[in-house]
Amino acid sequence: MRFWPRLAFALADLLGEEVKALVRAETVAEAGVIVPSAEIVLWEEHLREEIEEDPALEATERQALVLARRGQGLFRQRVQDIETRCRVTGVDRPEHLRASHCKPWRDSTNEERLDGENGLLLTPSIDHLFDRGFISFGSQGRLLVSPVAHRLSLERMGVPVDRPVEVGAFTPTQSQFLEYHRDAVFLRAEVRS
Repeated sequence: MRFWPRLAFALADLLGEEVKALVRAETVAEAGVIVPSAEIVLWEEHLREEIEEDPALEATERQALVLARRGQGLFRQRVQDIETRCRVTGVDRPEHLRASHCKPWRDSTNEERLDGENGLLLTPSIDHLFDRGFISFGSQGRLLVSPVAHRLSLERMGVPVDRPVEVGAFTPTQSQFLEYHRDAVFLRAEVRS
């Protein structure tokens, strides 16, 4: 990785979420860099180690939190209590779905990491796009496509890009977690005013 992106990410960390989203969008748009970056992976590993070493947590809670990072275990069960299918593709077979965090695991509290309303069931390709900010969901249930996303790739992954897509209503708590996703993860070409 060239020097300037590392510097940009470090400065963005100091300036806040909106600036970090802009820097991620610029990096993806200009250099084709795929997030998560090595820094994000290292940070998530650091958080996982903190959880595993936290004496205040019961062993079963530690295990549930670590499994939730990968969309498994208790988190997945709780998401399945709310969601039954991928909102974009309509796939409803559990073996083909991942439990994906709206507010990323690395940014969530332990309670949020296991909260089923902080999740959606998505097919692996849709999970990839959502996790990296190429798609998100509006508060009224509309699919949002990032202006930096490669349209042909999205079409090939089952994302309609030629028309508005309504994916259904979200619970009020899901809407709050999705607001975080739109503000901190969704890649935008310009900063909102």
